[in-house]
Amino acid sequence: MKLEISDWEIMPYAEAWNRQTEWFDVLVCAKQAGEEYVNHIVLCEHPHVYTLGRSGKEGNMLLSDEQLGRIGATLYHIDRGGDITYHGPGQLVCYPILNLEEFSLGLKEYVHLLEEAVIRVCASYGIAAGRLEKATGVWLEGDTARARKICAIGVRSSHYVTMHGLALNVNTDLRYFSYIHPCGFIDKGVTSLQKELGREVPMEEVKERLCKELRDFLLS
Repeated sequence: MKLEISDWEIMPYAEAWNRQTEWFDVLVCAKQAGEEYVNHIVLCEHPHVYTLGRSGKEGNMLLSDEQLGRIGATLYHIDRGGDITYHGPGQLVCYPILNLEEFSLGLKEYVHLLEEAVIRVCASYGIAAGRLEKATGVWLEGDTARARKICAIGVRSSHYVTMHGLALNVNTDLRYFSYIHPCGFIDKGVTSLQKELGREVPMEEVKERLCKELRDFLLS
């Protein structure tokens, strides 16, 4: 079993999407051919960008193309599940490109694993996070009127190989979420590690903690 971790640092979304797709296609082809392959966990940050998933509604983007340009952001229609979300500096994006069969995981179990890894990272900072019924991702006070999302999750799977993944708000500028209905919700908020803790959080530290949790789950 080969699992490699790559840090692409800050990379434009289109470039990261193309590179991720290449690795995904290589893994799918190698798996089908019975050849050796490498599973990947990719970490990165993106310049300001919004992505709309296959089942997303255009109306959840509240800005025109001209207005997007004014705030220095772009919009991409992409091939993951889920609705609209935001990526930007200070947000940790993680793209696992994995053969789930090699890890004895179904798709629902895999999404649960991603959520659990983030829940444990939050717990390591003293933040109680959890799940919200019928709402993928990681939430704080999910069953109250103060429900707020700290991590969005959206994946694509083909031949039990995954791409896309999770976006954890670390030191994210949360104002950019006000221009959308995040993940299609109009009655719930968003938050970040920085907002909850009242201080900036070292990104490298969060990367290390997230990678440890993912490795522990996948390789145990």
